[in-house]
Order: sequence, then C-alpha cells, then structure tokens
Amino acid sequence: MSPVLPLNPAQAQAAAHDDGPMLVLAGAGSGKTRVLTARITRLVREVGVPPERILAVTFTNKAAAEMRQRVATALGRDPAGMWVGTFHSVGARLVRQVADRVGRTPAFTIYDSDDLEALIKRVMTALGHSTKTVAPRAVAAAISSAKNALVSPAEYAQTARDAMSQVVASTFARLEDDLVRANAASFDDLLTLPVRVVREHPEVAEQWSRRFRYILVDEYQDTNRAQYEFVRAIGRHGNVFVVGDDDQSIYGWRGADIRNILDFERDFPTARVVRLEENYRSRPEILALANAVIAENADRRGKVLRATRPAGVPVTLVTAADDRDEADFVVEELVARRARDVGRTFGDMAVLYRTNAQSRPLEEALRTRRIPYRLVGQVRFYERREIKDIIAWLRLIANPADDEALRRAIAAPRRGIGEASLDLLASVAREAGVSMLAAARDGAALPVRGNTRTLLEDFVALVDGLRAVAVDAAVDELVREVVARTGYDLWLRGEGPDADDRLSNIAALADGASTMRDDAEGEAGLGPLDLFLQRVALVTSADESDPTEGAVTLMTLHNAKGLEFPVVMLTGLEDGLFPLVRAADAAEALEEERRLFYVGITRAEDVLYLTRAQRRWRNGESLPAIPSRFVRDLPPGLVTSTRTMRARVTTAPARAWDDDDDDAFASGAAGRRRGTPVEWGTSAATLRRAPAAEEQSDVAPRFVVGERVKHPRFGTGTIAELSGQGAQAKARIDFDDDEVGRKTLMLAQAQLERGWDE
Repeated sequence: MSPVLPLNPAQAQAAAHDDGPMLVLAGAGSGKTRVLTARITRLVREVGVPPERILAVTFTNKAAAEMRQRVATALGRDPAGMWVGTFHSVGARLVRQVADRVGRTPAFTIYDSDDLEALIKRVMTALGHSTKTVAPRAVAAAISSAKNALVSPAEYAQTARDAMSQVVASTFARLEDDLVRANAASFDDLLTLPVRVVREHPEVAEQWSRRFRYILVDEYQDTNRAQYEFVRAIGRHGNVFVVGDDDQSIYGWRGADIRNILDFERDFPTARVVRLEENYRSRPEILALANAVIAENADRRGKVLRATRPAGVPVTLVTAADDRDEADFVVEELVARRARDVGRTFGDMAVLYRTNAQSRPLEEALRTRRIPYRLVGQVRFYERREIKDIIAWLRLIANPADDEALRRAIAAPRRGIGEASLDLLASVAREAGVSMLAAARDGAALPVRGNTRTLLEDFVALVDGLRAVAVDAAVDELVREVVARTGYDLWLRGEGPDADDRLSNIAALADGASTMRDDAEGEAGLGPLDLFLQRVALVTSADESDPTEGAVTLMTLHNAKGLEFPVVMLTGLEDGLFPLVRAADAAEALEEERRLFYVGITRAEDVLYLTRAQRRWRNGESLPAIPSRFVRDLPPGLVTSTRTMRARVTTAPARAWDDDDDDAFASGAAGRRRGTPVEWGTSAATLRRAPAAEEQSDVAPRFVVGERVKHPRFGTGTIAELSGQGAQAKARIDFDDDEVGRKTLMLAQAQLERGWDE
C-alpha cells in the first residue's frame, strides 16, 4: 500500500482512538501496520504521550524494525525510549531488569532449541531415563507446551499418570534447577518468567503498568496463554490496543489460542471494535476466492474483504499427473510469466506448500532450468555449525556459568577432552554447586588423569584470556580474537574443503557484530556482547527471509505469514496433505487448516495458481491422491480449471471418484455429487475396496502410508506399510532412531500420536 494514501474511514477511526481497550479486526492486506504507526504517531505528536510510555509488540523482529522506522519517519525523529519488539525480545529486556527475582543475573544466556535438547538429554541420563525409548526432543516439546500454558513443574507432576508424562515431569523439575545454575533461560522462559514475576511480585506488575501506559499488540490472534496473561497483567490500566485477524490464526499446533481474539470483549468489556475490510494488496478475483474459502469456517468474528485494486486475471486451478509434473508446470509457468509480464522478476514469485518435504521436486525442477531460488525455513545462518561454535565461545565469555556453551566450545577445536571427562567435571561441579568452568579451575581436585588436567587448565586460561580481551574490545574484534586464539581457523581448514566458505560465514558474523559498538537500545548493566548475543538468540526465519532478492521463493505456508508476492503458486492441494490427514476428524483442526489455505491465497497480489497432483511420490512409491476438500467445495465460477499435458494423457487407476470433469471440479459440484473421498496416501488396493464402516474401529484410528507418527517408546517415525482392518490393523514403521529401525505394531495398542513434520 502506498504510504501517501490517506487513511480510510475505518483506519482513521482506529488511529484516532485515545484511552481504553480497542480491538482492530484487520483483514489481510488492509493496512494494519499503517494504523499502528498512525496511532503511535498521534499519541506522541498530538496527545503528548512520552515515547517511553508506549510498548508496541510484534511477532517478528523485522516487523518491529519496520514499525520503529515508520514512526521515526512520521515524527521526524527517533522515538527514543519507546519499546518496540517481539514478545520474546520484550520479555528478555524485562527479565534482565528483575533477574534476581528469578534466580538469574542480567547477563543470563538464552538457550536455543539445540542447547535445550542437549541439556534435557543429559538430565534424562542423570535421572536414569533412557533417551532411546523416550526421545529428548519429545520431552522438550512437552515441557515447552507446559511452559506456554503456564504449568509449573510441580503442577505437571500432579497430573503425570503414564510413563511418558512421568519422565517429562522428573526431567522438567531437574531442568529448571539446571537452567538457574547455568544462569540461562529457554526461549519459552522469556514469555513465562515475566508472567511469573508479575504474579509473585505485584509491585513489579504495577511498576511495568505505570511505565507502559499504552500497549499495542500486533497479530493478537497468534498469542498463547503466557502472552495473553502478560498483556492482561501490565495492561490493567485498560489502554490495550490489539490488532489481529481471527481468519489468520494458524499456530494452534504450537499453543496459540484463537479464543484470545474471539473473546476480547469478555476480557475488556468496554472495548470498541473496528473492522478493516478494504484490501490494498490483492486483485478482486483473489479476494473473491479468499472470502468464499473462509466463509466455510464457523468459529470466526466475520468480515468480508473488499478490493481497492482493479480486476486482473482469473485464479487458475491446475491438475498435474504427479508431483514431478506439478513441479515442472510450476517452473515453466514462472518462466513464462517472467517473459510476458512487463517488469516481472523471479523475486516477485513464491511457491508455497504445506510441508517441507514438498520442496524436493520443486528444487530439482528449478535447478534443472538454472533458475535462482531461495529456500526459506531450512538451515539458517545462525544454525550453521561454525556459527554455533563461535557463538558458544562468545556465550562462555559473557556467562562463565553456561555449561552448555562450555561443552561446545571445548570441542571446537577438539582438545582431547572426552565426554567421559566432561561428565565427570559436570558431576563435580554439581556436587560443589558451581559451574563446570569454576570446577575446572581447581584442577588438582579433579579425579582425572594428569594429561586431561593439563588440558583443562589450558582451556581455563584461554577462556580467562578472552574474557580479559572482551572488557575493552568491540564484539567484531572479539570474534576475530576467538578465531585466532583458539586456532579455530587452522582446525577448520583441516576438517574439509569447505573451510573457506565456513570462514567467510564467520567473517559475516563479525561484520554483523560490528553494529553493536554503539547500540541505541542499550540497557543498563548490559554491554555490547550481551546485547549481541540476545539479538542472535531472538533471530527467526522470518527475520532472515528477504523477498526482494532476484530469486524464486520456496516456503511453507506457515513461513509465508505476513509476506506478499505478485505471483503465488499454492501447491499440493490434496486431501491428506492439505488439509493434513490428522485434521480430518477434528473440527477445530480442520478450521485451522482452512485458515492456513486462506493465508496462502491472500499472499498473492496479482496472479494466483492452485495446483494439485493425481498421484504423489511417498517413500519410493507413487500413490493416488484426490483433490483437497477446500477446492472441491468452492462455489462455481471462482477459478479457471486446466490440466497439464501429462495429466491429460495419463490414465489414473480406479479411484473413489472421477475428476475427469474439470468444470465440475472447479465448481464444487463433484465433491457434492460423489460423496466423501478416501484419504490421500492410501494404496491402490485400498482405493479399489474401501473398508466398510463397521470394519473401522475407534481403537485403531485411521493412518496413511507416509504419515509421520510418534510412539511413546520408539520415538518418531514414518509409516511404510498398513495392513489389516479395525482392531487387527497393523502398521510397519521406519523409526528415525537407527537402533530402533523398522517395527510392525498393532494400531489398537501402539498409542501412536500423529506427528507430521511442520
């Protein structure tokens, strides 16, 4: 949307709001960022509110930076003192202010998922729990869910009945003690610790409430229990201004609660509600489809997007023979669009899909045509091995109590100190109530061999030397000192031929760190190194994506949230894949999948393609697929249907319904005429003979070949084969753990949990 356009009446009404609660229901592309910016600008410039009394919360660091820049531009000066950031970054700043109340110091470390999983694995081992029968990742997920629901270790233990939950309960309690001892916090703690503080210390809640007289929250539909409680606690004055779209609530699987936005007036009875329904992003044809799709959901506030742009081209629904044919069509059409649309570049184009696994044939097709592309949501910069190694050194320098950082740093480069010696060091440290580094200082007291003792003493001296350097050195200079003094560069060159690339990544890290010399957002008691480490810990995939690059963007629908592209290819529209099979029998889950489809549609500005395959490859086998119920049920006339050449000439095997009539498919008549189709991913034999209703058992829920599942003992795996019916149904599963391997289980007894990779 152009920044020179005036606010429309609904936007102006929201921006002019002074005191009291307000809910802004902002449809996709309706200019919510402009409204937030306009309100903040008005509060400062016209109402006279000091910027330091304003707290604006976003869901990505990129959105926070954009909002701050827009406000600065509108005011003609930087809004010094105003807090703008994500829930996690705001939480980190607040916890550092009251760190002593939660057993930390202001320089605490923020553990990422890898750090936390490694610590959980060690805790489980120390408690005698097998990490082979119960996966540490599953325990980490359970603890994360508990924390975001504000469930304490003691409360969790009270409800732990089965073996898995009992393992989680004991690990949870020990983990909290270890985090405090390491002066560390998990990502989830950045949300839960502020809530804990305001609950246990009312004076702090009052202090924060007075400080932040005006609270603005973006993407309110994606808040979880902890975020909700935090907003309510510090927003007790009632000046809570939330912006969100219930139709774009897509994170229920990770704890977001759509009820927070649906029930806003219950929590704030005097709240005013404004709807932003004018869309400045998409053509009318795209919005007509989006409105029709989301209208099928029952659990929503209700709004209809209205286009402000002129008519464009129809939405096209494409049927391909298989996923490879689908990928070939997508790439050929992108090339054609670039050739015939004046000024169009590959950077204007995005290909969206439901699961990460769908990217493989698309990547192959793009590489074959030598078309540049960006894969969003895969291995990110800060997740690369060499970057995590250097960050571990920086963390240990900043926080000597960080045992997880020590374990990584001491092995990068390797120093001849094995895991057994480190475990012994950790045991001594625990008994003494000190960090592993502190225990290593008293080498004479360690029950280790003389050579190991000497190596530990050398390591301690190296850390101490770098800590002395860190007192006066800028962060980028410290990075270079770490590389030089540890010999990391020489070690890396001995590791393989990609050393130059890895060293270039470290150089890029140093370049990025150079911005921390003078930080405008500096906090009392924190130096540039602490601030840099906090910034690194809070980087997300959304912050690293750059849709302006001259390359096609590949990403999941979840990663596409908040972005927009002139040309969008929305792929894999087949039942069992989108919506996922696990959503088929749960109304709430199915509505969230439909909201995800709506999000995908509304990413498109000018051109939208919907694609699906008649067959899809899974685990080396071509399996039949049927169109998604989301497109089968569309009203007539919203899409133009076509087929690829291969789809026209390929004779598909017998299926539960016939989709030869493209017009019927596009109008939704086929779905209504032919009844409920079988689930995507079933075998051809199953398609020829669908089981009768009486053959299906409640104790043996329906699964499909290729589906990801979790077992309480064996961990996660992929279903390779299904056989039997009802209570006799069996699944042959390839488990991720090589030591477990392939097992055949009775579905009625296996206690499998659906766990498709997001």
